Amino acid sequence: EVQLQASGGGLVQAGGSLRLSCESAGITYDDYAIGWFRQLPGKEREGVSCIGSSDRHTYYADSVKGRFTISSDNAKNTVYLQMSRLNPEDTAVYYCAAANAPCTDYAFSVGTYPHWGQGTQVTVSS
Repeated sequence: EVQLQASGGGLVQAGGSLRLSCESAGITYDDYAIGWFRQLPGKEREGVSCIGSSDRHTYYADSVKGRFTISSDNAKNTVYLQMSRLNPEDTAVYYCAAANAPCTDYAFSVGTYPHWGQGTQVTVSS
């Protein structure tokens, strides 16, 4: 059973930084992607960033490009999302997910990812 544990959310002022962590267990795919998604109340869940487990290929949504950095520590089965220059529009519940799929723009969608962790709240105050 795949298990994903997201952590690191919190309250931060605009312009500040946070680092989210996603610890995984039970992934048996030879190659997979870990993605970060976020969801505002009443809005659809949207992709933020993903990283491939083997090639470390990364993808970022336009809204976070240049501000967020995704990285992985395979020895710790953990993927990090370093978020900088946060603004109130980044306020959301952030989820990590896993998929037996490459990290590419065409494969990065909610429907591609069958395994999800619980969310962690990120609140950016103005």
